[in-house]
Amino acid sequence: MVSGRQVESGSGPIRLGMVGGGQGAFIGGVHRIAARLDGEFALVAGALSSDPERAKASAAELGLDPKRSYGSFAEMAKKEARRADGIEAVAIVTPNHMHWPAAKAFLEAGIHVVCDKPLTSNLGDAKKLAAAVEKSGKLFILTHNYTGYPMVRQAREMVRSGELGDIRVVQAEYPQDWLTERVEATGAKQAVWRTDPKQSGAGGATGDIGTHAYNLARFVTGLELDSLAADLTAFVDGRPLDDNAHVLLRFKAKGGKAPAKGMLWASQVAPGNENALKLRVYGTKGGLEWEQEHPNHLWFTPFGAEKRLITRGGAGAGASAARVSRIPPGHPEGYLEGFANIYAEAARAIRAARAGAAPDAAVIYPTVADGVEGVAFVEACVRSSRKNGAWTKL
Repeated sequence: MVSGRQVESGSGPIRLGMVGGGQGAFIGGVHRIAARLDGEFALVAGALSSDPERAKASAAELGLDPKRSYGSFAEMAKKEARRADGIEAVAIVTPNHMHWPAAKAFLEAGIHVVCDKPLTSNLGDAKKLAAAVEKSGKLFILTHNYTGYPMVRQAREMVRSGELGDIRVVQAEYPQDWLTERVEATGAKQAVWRTDPKQSGAGGATGDIGTHAYNLARFVTGLELDSLAADLTAFVDGRPLDDNAHVLLRFKAKGGKAPAKGMLWASQVAPGNENALKLRVYGTKGGLEWEQEHPNHLWFTPFGAEKRLITRGGAGAGASAARVSRIPPGHPEGYLEGFANIYAEAARAIRAARAGAAPDAAVIYPTVADGVEGVAFVEACVRSSRKNGAWTKL
């Protein structure tokens, strides 16, 4: 039953709760920094761990009211929904398999949801979550944080304005090296759940970072995927999920033009790579190149002309990049600021919802639909790989 809870309006910070993200959880800290960077959110409640004692200790470290530190997300959703000053939004930063039940509880309590990616650990739960979002009428923001980078917004604007012409080739890659050895055997928390099919889902590197590369390609180009051919490998002995993925992409034709083709590589066993997310897009009029480790730079090459560097806030950067920039040109903005931009967009949408209105058309954030597509991408990769790389529909 969807809650009829009414949330008081006002101009104060948006009251935020968090599920997961307690002691030892990297991404929980990132969400908290991102949420408070612009002063839009105030963390007031949490179910920060499935271990009640760790949850209590984590809440104390963060200065939360002990009465609003909960032993489970179900208790938190129920009790916060009853409070006049209860949370307006919740950030879900648990392992993948807990996204669906936690999100369901808060949506049914009438609370907006900000959720880490991928959406869920399997496509069935992803579809159920999409239906729950629609039924609730609440906002759902998926933190594909790289879509918040100013120069990614710039690239998207340039593709949509036709500066690249008709898109022909898309190359996305995301190599890391942190799982080159069997780190999960040491008990390292971040490695343990990411390599466990029960918590992560059917995809290892494909789900953890491949979804980021895929989402980035879709966000910038606007192309829709038709089919893929995937070769997934677990190079490390004893690892049940892939740690390397090579994927060929066929996009749907647009406007009678020849369909674009693409390649995606995701790896967590590539020594020398830390967080090397890259995107290259080539069209009939020119090409773009962007690297996450140099986020303030976007290379643009018009066909037959010199290669040009567009910098965040510099000459050639447009309004879409400017609206998500905070500081003057030449000062680096990166991961935390890009993540914070997703929270800033969420805040704009939530404040509009407070007033019973739709957000401004310029507000952009990944939605539950993007999340469903991301999980569908992972499962299509797994099916394709099991069939020796057979072309597989999304």
